[in-house]
Amino acid sequence: MNKDIKIAVIGLGYVGLPLARLFATKFSVIGFDINQGRVRELKNGHDSTLEVEDDLLKSALVDQPSDDIGLYCTTTLEDIKDCNYYVITVPTPVDKNNRPDLTPLYKSSESVGKVLKKGDIVIYESTVYPGVTEDECVPVLEKVSGLKFNEDFFAGYSPERINPGDKEHTVEKILKVTAGSTPEIGKKVNDLYAQVITAGTHLAPTIKVAEAAKVIENSQRDINIAFVNELAKIFNMMEIDTQDVLEAAGTKWNFLPFKPGLVGGHCIGVDPYYLAQKAQELGYHPEIILAGRRMNDSMGSYVSSEVVKLMLQNDIKVKGSKILVMGITFKENCPDVRNTKVVDVIKNLKEYGTEVTIFDPLANPEEVKHEYGLTTTRTLPSEKYDAVVLAVAHKEFLNLDFDAMKNGNTVVYDVKGVLGDRCDKKL
Repeated sequence: MNKDIKIAVIGLGYVGLPLARLFATKFSVIGFDINQGRVRELKNGHDSTLEVEDDLLKSALVDQPSDDIGLYCTTTLEDIKDCNYYVITVPTPVDKNNRPDLTPLYKSSESVGKVLKKGDIVIYESTVYPGVTEDECVPVLEKVSGLKFNEDFFAGYSPERINPGDKEHTVEKILKVTAGSTPEIGKKVNDLYAQVITAGTHLAPTIKVAEAAKVIENSQRDINIAFVNELAKIFNMMEIDTQDVLEAAGTKWNFLPFKPGLVGGHCIGVDPYYLAQKAQELGYHPEIILAGRRMNDSMGSYVSSEVVKLMLQNDIKVKGSKILVMGITFKENCPDVRNTKVVDVIKNLKEYGTEVTIFDPLANPEEVKHEYGLTTTRTLPSEKYDAVVLAVAHKEFLNLDFDAMKNGNTVVYDVKGVLGDRCDKKL
């Protein structure tokens, strides 16, 4: 059976590469990406996202497309024309007005449409609102290929559940939701993933159900984090330690262990807008979802104002002061800077007239410069600072000597609540 299956994975980023590598343990896999630099580094056996270890990647790679088990990476569309399963794993961002941007999905669907054949199955993993696969993507496939949906070709949906930087909950260890455009195709898609996902699979009755399940997973987390962010603001006014409160409340068996913080990234900070957009198109205003987003989007400004307040309380002149921000990625132990909310903290601190230095050993300085116009360093500066802000809890930060960074009456603000008594204040 596996000899008859040849899989193309479209998009070799945080989601696509780990999935392609996993599929390549059982199938012939072609990984396709339009980024030549990305494909070049993968062919050399290195993954700059750090999701797949170099040894693991090298062991999966093959030198040319073939029917044998293994992974071949390419930027050439012609190389994927013999595949019969196409798995699309491109990003689904929002624009500057927080409206869903389906451009990557449209373009990748056009690419697949150019090589689509009778009997092929196209599976989408990108997070979307219910209806996008069948109402937005399938028409593109039909138009470009000239084939008819559910007669000549078929569709599936299996939402990604990758947790960037998490080396414990890797792709094969996370239960996978699957769906197909017909009951028979649903079973085929489910059987495909079941061969590599050791945690098991869940076959949803329709593609729309699977799409909805994914988008509410991250919306639920967003709302819960918004709640504890609001608690943090309230308890701060009451001079109560939020972490102590959460630890005490967490002794109850059904208390959900969420912590306050900056909510960015390409999932939790984006997906609620996809659901909200669809709801608004239907004439419903999603109050709770958008309220949660407003709360979480406000935290960058809140953190910066708390840092400035702490400096003033310690008689530190704010204007012209030197501040070290530690971490700019959207989460710890991960180089991903997409939709990071640390930039909101930096922007607001600069508006107070401060000089901000950004230190992150994982973030790519060129990518940060391109995305946000900010200069970062991967090595800890030897300068002294008036304030230090731990924005991201990279493991490289946890054992640093914070006293060596201090310039006399320096304050240390801990956004992540991981420094204990080494900080002056935490979120």
